[in-house]
Amino acid sequence: MSEGCIIETPPTTPSGGWSDLWKKEDYWAVWLGLGVVAAAILLWLTGSTFMKWVAISVPSYSDFGKATTYLSSHVGAIFGLYLFFLILFSAAVKVLGHKLSQFIPGFTVLFIMSIVVTVVGSWDVMKKYNLEAPLLALAVGLIIGNFVKLPRFMDASLRTEFFVKTGIVLMGATLPFTLIMQSGPMAFLQATIIAVTTYLTIYWAGTRLFGLNKRYAATLAAGGSICGVSASIAIGGAVKAEKQDVCVSISLVIVWAIVMIFALPVFIKALGIAPGPAGAWIGTSEFADAAGMAAAASINEQAIKTFTLMKVVGRDMFVGIWCFIMAYISITKWEKREDGTKPKAGEMWTRFPKFVLGFFVASIIITILVASVDAATSKAITAQIISPIKELRGWAFIFTFLSIGLTTRFKDLTSVGWKPFAAFTTGVFVNVPLGYLLSVVVMGGYWALVK
Repeated sequence: MSEGCIIETPPTTPSGGWSDLWKKEDYWAVWLGLGVVAAAILLWLTGSTFMKWVAISVPSYSDFGKATTYLSSHVGAIFGLYLFFLILFSAAVKVLGHKLSQFIPGFTVLFIMSIVVTVVGSWDVMKKYNLEAPLLALAVGLIIGNFVKLPRFMDASLRTEFFVKTGIVLMGATLPFTLIMQSGPMAFLQATIIAVTTYLTIYWAGTRLFGLNKRYAATLAAGGSICGVSASIAIGGAVKAEKQDVCVSISLVIVWAIVMIFALPVFIKALGIAPGPAGAWIGTSEFADAAGMAAAASINEQAIKTFTLMKVVGRDMFVGIWCFIMAYISITKWEKREDGTKPKAGEMWTRFPKFVLGFFVASIIITILVASVDAATSKAITAQIISPIKELRGWAFIFTFLSIGLTTRFKDLTSVGWKPFAAFTTGVFVNVPLGYLLSVVVMGGYWALVK
């Protein structure tokens, strides 16, 4: 692996206390996402149309002149959108200890790239080949990131995990909580089958077939079965894996996530799978939230919903439970300690992805708001609050996909060694067919009804 892979594995015992509320990225994603939801509601109550104005959406076009006309007539809104996100993210970045002198110019470049990618991705030729903005952003990022030397100030702005977590919290405001309550248990059941089966497969292959040590295999298994990069880091910390091993796990997550971004939509289209089951299959087979969102977005909004229920509500919630289990096994079985240290129950909360809670809270807020008004007002809420938030969510994901591409190095992805690659890939060969079986064959009718 490249020396550029620097991982700060979290401690294996709870720490930080109340300061975590403003010193952890997970919490900031929650505060920013819920802050946007609260602001949208307050602006609507005061009669302001600011959110609708700033949440621009480039329309599909066949004549490029239509795109340039749209841009020229929305210069103010584009600049407003830029300032909106710049102020939003800068507040968090500053408190998290990064330099605004680097973040601001870096984010400015990222935003300009996002505008260009969105305009090109709205071209009907791109849509025809499923190269809409999310996938195009990834492709452009990969090309630039691997063939152009980026200035160092860009590093502070390419905050992949932060962007995607904030986007997922915003997504909560676009999914009714009633839908989550109806589909969540089914998603969690399916996720349990997928996560346990894939985890045990990778761990078994790593330790029994390819001779990897238990901590290394556990870290690889987490990345391939739960929530990708976040799980690799969290489980790596829980079992005290080497930082280099965590780096390898992250690289393998990225390799297969990129493959699945392009491969799954092709298979879905070739097999004629309906959007609902397709999104659920992506949710069981993808290894990273951002990558899965890109694949689901290339299908339609229903696929995004079922993907979210399957990946975020189902699989991502496992990270806290799995961290506690693996910390317990590591301490009691793999480590010999003189002080008799035992894992604490607080470990589950320490590892639990807080942005998932933000997702639920956003959904509950909007659901209660819509349920408390008449039909006409509900329609206004959709137009003035939910739709703008959906567009803002889309922009957050564009930032995410560009950041993934710009920070992924092909030379790093090819240096992980064949044994960990083989162990991880064994899990892929189990995960993807099992995901298809559950999402399309067994529960396809159920997922098709999720709207």
